[in-house]
Amino acid sequence: MKNTGIWLDKKKAFIVDLENNTETVKIIDSNIESFNVTSNKHLGGSQEIAKDSKYLKREKQQFKTYFNNIAQEVKDADALVIFGPAETYEKFAKELGEHHKALGEKIKGIRRADSMTDNQVVAWVRDFFASK
Repeated sequence: MKNTGIWLDKKKAFIVDLENNTETVKIIDSNIESFNVTSNKHLGGSQEIAKDSKYLKREKQQFKTYFNNIAQEVKDADALVIFGPAETYEKFAKELGEHHKALGEKIKGIRRADSMTDNQVVAWVRDFFASK
């Protein structure tokens, strides 16, 4: 049985596969652009809104690509746990449920977790599946 844990935030996904007492780790970078809101007084209100809207549309597409890359990497998993800080892990779980239904059905847990070292992530995934 292949158990997979995914710790993710907006910058990267840390994927831990546990199978036959062996662990495999893979990192996927999100490549999501960072957006800094700056005030451009010379643009005016509606132009600033259009600029923000254009960014948000691009960011949404980048998240979709990021989530699809992760889904492709974990498609062979028998069980998934998704965790991380902020809300990216929740968005990913929702994406799986809506657009990758077979993977969405394999989710055994969705948890909030702080930033962790690589070793802490591996240990967390091992402990999660050991308690199941």
